[in-house]
Amino acid sequence: MPLPESDSEPEAWLTLNLIPGLGGEGMRALLKAFGSPRLVLEQSQAHLAGVVSAKQVRAIAKGPDSARLDESLKWLASANNHLVTLADTDYPQPLLQTADPPPLFFLKGRRELLAKRALAVVGSRNATPQGIDNAQAFSAALSHAGFTIVSGMALGIDTAAHRGGLAGASSSIAVVGTGLDLIYPAKNKSLAHELVEKGAIISEFSLGTPALAANFPRRNRIISGMCLGTLVVEAAVASGSLITARLAAEQGREVFAIPGSIHSPFSKGCHALIKQGAKLVESAQDILEELGTSRFAAVNQGATPEQITSGLPVDGFLEVLGYDPVDFDTLAARTGLAPEILSATLMEYEIAGDLASLPGGKYQRLI
Repeated sequence: MPLPESDSEPEAWLTLNLIPGLGGEGMRALLKAFGSPRLVLEQSQAHLAGVVSAKQVRAIAKGPDSARLDESLKWLASANNHLVTLADTDYPQPLLQTADPPPLFFLKGRRELLAKRALAVVGSRNATPQGIDNAQAFSAALSHAGFTIVSGMALGIDTAAHRGGLAGASSSIAVVGTGLDLIYPAKNKSLAHELVEKGAIISEFSLGTPALAANFPRRNRIISGMCLGTLVVEAAVASGSLITARLAAEQGREVFAIPGSIHSPFSKGCHALIKQGAKLVESAQDILEELGTSRFAAVNQGATPEQITSGLPVDGFLEVLGYDPVDFDTLAARTGLAPEILSATLMEYEIAGDLASLPGGKYQRLI
């Protein structure tokens, strides 16, 4: 099914992607055999039959639903909408190295975030208030330390993770299980708009794809695959976030888990992961150290190299803080740290229970 020469390469990608029954595996096999979607579509049925099944050959010959193709092209023509394919240089390299990378995905928002290091933060939809606080605080600290926070835009821990990531310097990306013309869950409409403006939302599913149960576990391989590690904040033993953690381990990525009460059902999934070899973490610093990123040497937007490398030793920070309440500006002057680095540092120590934030924007050492 040749395309006119005047048609763009994105149209060829979308055409192949919309072939019913082809799927990612069939599409990758054809791309490997013939080099590009346009060349695939120009092949004879005899040539195609040597790569994919007879049913798939007939589907390619028939072509996609023209209305869906037109709708996709119209969507792509709008500002802030992007198509990212295996042929693009900014396709996330960690995801490219997995066993089942999507041949393409749709992106709405800041495409440049794909080039940043990423960390997945996931957990229960029915999270506890402490779990919500932990997810947001860890995500903000890690975002300030140079990691884009990736999650699934579900309610509970995912939502808190995105909000924490957006509050930090490196923002957040949501990987969703529907087409990007839909918002699911509807309660996260305002979050979705904020992600499009300040972060990004991505999906391998074509426009119009509804919230089908089977699609959410499938999208989890992308959440874990595009990240250097996955942090599970809270999870029951049957939580879908454990699927993401399992996929991360299979992909050779680090898995982190926050422990909790032995009496809480929302801690049992994390405890099971720790028993299986996940790394127990009590602060964002634990994750940074495991990934080879020190607290003060982290890449951080808005901070100069001099500001980043002038950090104090970790064990010297509390010495500078002292025991009397001190405000942010005074502490910034004492340490010489960039505001973003100082904010992340204070948050990490607060999570660890080493200091407390007081009314009036002051901080006090607790140990």
